[in-house]
Amino acid sequence: MNAPTAELPVVVIGAGPIGLAAAAHLTERGLDSVVLEAGRTAGAGVREWAHVRLFSTWGELVDPAAEKLLAPTGWSKPDAGTYPSGGDWADRYLKPLADALGDKVRTGARVTGVSRTGRDRIVDADRETQPFVVHVEHADGREERLFARAVIDASGTWALPGPAGGSGLPALGERAAAERITYRVPDLKDPAVRARYAGRRTAVIGSGASAFTALAYLADLAEAEDGSGTKAVWILRRGISGSTFGGGTADQLPARGALGLAAKAAVDDGHADAVTGFRTEVIERDGDGGLVLVAEDGRRLEPVDEVIVLTGFRPDLSFLSEIRLGLDERLQAPTALAPLIDPNQHSCGTVYPHGHRELAHPEQGVYLVGMKSYGRAPTFLAMTGYEQVRSVVAAIAGDIESADRVELTLPETGVCGGAGLFDAPEADQADGGCCAPAPQLIQLGASTPADEAATGGCCGS
Repeated sequence: MNAPTAELPVVVIGAGPIGLAAAAHLTERGLDSVVLEAGRTAGAGVREWAHVRLFSTWGELVDPAAEKLLAPTGWSKPDAGTYPSGGDWADRYLKPLADALGDKVRTGARVTGVSRTGRDRIVDADRETQPFVVHVEHADGREERLFARAVIDASGTWALPGPAGGSGLPALGERAAAERITYRVPDLKDPAVRARYAGRRTAVIGSGASAFTALAYLADLAEAEDGSGTKAVWILRRGISGSTFGGGTADQLPARGALGLAAKAAVDDGHADAVTGFRTEVIERDGDGGLVLVAEDGRRLEPVDEVIVLTGFRPDLSFLSEIRLGLDERLQAPTALAPLIDPNQHSCGTVYPHGHRELAHPEQGVYLVGMKSYGRAPTFLAMTGYEQVRSVVAAIAGDIESADRVELTLPETGVCGGAGLFDAPEADQADGGCCAPAPQLIQLGASTPADEAATGGCCGS
């Protein structure tokens, strides 16, 4: 890298937990940085789910370099063993951290493009010596371009939720029914939101922690509004197995395991009906204004009043179109990282330690970190992102020894067997997933492996 380029700042895209942590690590190493946040405040994405409680504790949600940066400000770290809500995380950690970083953080600044100066993605000549150019659109409509020695994209995936359609595309009629569909866990403590779901029949599409949370919230609403007719219809694209409800007591994050058990209780207690093997193809309106979900196999469900779609998120790669990225064709995650997190193969949570090498791309100096690094894969944890940016920043600083010294032990989910196993022919399922036999179908109301304590975790001995 030539001297002029080396003197430029590192541009960090996104002022969420991982982007701010990246800036803290850059500050710790004496490297200049600019953090560009499209939202009006730091942690804007987190604030959109402020009502949801995290299943990680405060001890797992504070980055070490950020904590050092905050210490001189008089910041007091919350009790490490307690669980914050998204709002707590934003107010008690992200805002103070952004304040400590000062004018390095620029809000209302949406990145619209990243490239090499004077080089589109086709041009090879002298490419690696050119600084990055980042195009920014400000909230007031003003446009700006910034030059950078490196780019760390921590913009996450929150802005692009997956659709209801089982093929990865919106179901026919999904856009037309947008006023009755949400892609977020609703805040049922908000009176207006509560009124939207109380006494109504709601379809919940999804099978992860967010779907578990929504089912638990709706079950609580049904109990609080006893006799109101509040009911959930849980739509799963696969069958129900012992791993459907997560790891339960075998999950090394107890609060994460409890979410799945709460969802199972919602079904067992009659607050939710589970519909399995249902891939939504069409959303129709009936004569009374209800929404009728139609599956690819022709099945039609009884009308519902509302639909909550919680089918995961996707990375926004549009503004990186002039950058040479190396992404897995399925997950849209960096090619070296993808095999470690591919849900078709495993879901144990035992992601191997990874850092700058697994996050590197053909375009040297650009890194996708945090949720965005996982592409469409689930099970990302904040502590993963913190270790990612520690390694990436060390590499940018030229400290390859530190960058390569990646240590990351993630808590196991207590679930094994890849998601793809549910769709595989029965004869092929015997191969199992990453480390366990294929999941077996179960009867609701019966004991599942998630109800019983496990020894050694999913892949342990």
